[in-house]
Parts: sequence; C-alpha cells; structure tokens
Amino acid sequence: MHGDGDIWVFGYGSLMWNPGFPYEEVRPALLYGYHRAFCLYSEHYRGTPENRGLVLGLDRGGVCRGRAFRVAASEADAAMDYLIKREMFGHAVDVYELRWLRVVLGETGEDARAACFVVNPAHDHYAGKISLEETATIIGSASGKSGTNREYLANTITHLEALGIADGPLHALQRLVSGSA
Repeated sequence: MHGDGDIWVFGYGSLMWNPGFPYEEVRPALLYGYHRAFCLYSEHYRGTPENRGLVLGLDRGGVCRGRAFRVAASEADAAMDYLIKREMFGHAVDVYELRWLRVVLGETGEDARAACFVVNPAHDHYAGKISLEETATIIGSASGKSGTNREYLANTITHLEALGIADGPLHALQRLVSGSA
C-alpha cells in the first residue's frame, strides 16, 4: 500500500484542523489536478434522505491548497486504518477513493507522494458539477445529525482562514448562502 517508510497524508477539509492521527510534521501543500468542492450529497451528517445537503470532496480539475502531514513509519499502518474507516466508511461506502498522488510541499517546493481521498464520480452521492447558485440553495436549506449545512460551510471557511488558506469559490458561495437567508 504505502511501503515501509514515513508517509504523507494530504488534507483539504476537516483533516487539516482535525487529523485524528499522530504525525511528525505538517506543511502547507498543493495538490494539482484536483480542487476542493461541495460535490458530495450528504443524507446523514449535513442533510437527510428527503433534503440532502452537500459536503466537501476533492474533485477533478484545478489545484487545491491544503496541508500535508508526515506520519512516522511506525504509525503509518494505524493512521491509514483510521483514515480509511473515517473517510471511506464514515460516509457512504466507497464515496471516496484512496489515491497516492504527488503534492508540492509549501516552504521547500519539494515533491512528496501523499495519501489523498478523492471523490468517486461513479458513486450515487456524487453531485457532479452543479452551479454555484444551486449549491447555495442546497446548503442554505439542508440540516442533518451534525448540524446545518450553513454551519459546515462557515466552519470550513473559518478554519481555512485561520490556517492562512484563501478559497475564493467558498467565499463566493458563503455570500450567496448568506443572501438566501
């Protein structure tokens, strides 16, 4: 799966501020070929089967600013077991795919191969490329067992800003959601 040495894990959403596993270091990182998007329907955490919400996923195209965590070889298997349970079975089964992708580490510009959980476009919870307006309408009205979709968006933006990560599309979405109150 990942070899015998230390591993890197790329975080683009809640993993950035709540990784849930021990790590040796964390660095800003860029992932090319994917972007952060509200592209997954949520029927439990941020919505219901009758009024689905949306949650973040790594979707194809663009670039994503996030954080890369270096996990010691001695902790790598446990960290990956935890992440697979959290990301691949904590939501709809197989909504994410584990891929080992190249990330560029911020301060040095060096490359690292990192575990990335990207959306599975064949899954029925994949929303695809929906308009910003439709996304805002869904987020503005959905709520699930973890709270409202509005809270999820606001919390994500707050945490990204605290980490110094600007995400223009999420801010534009926030403005639309706020206008739909």
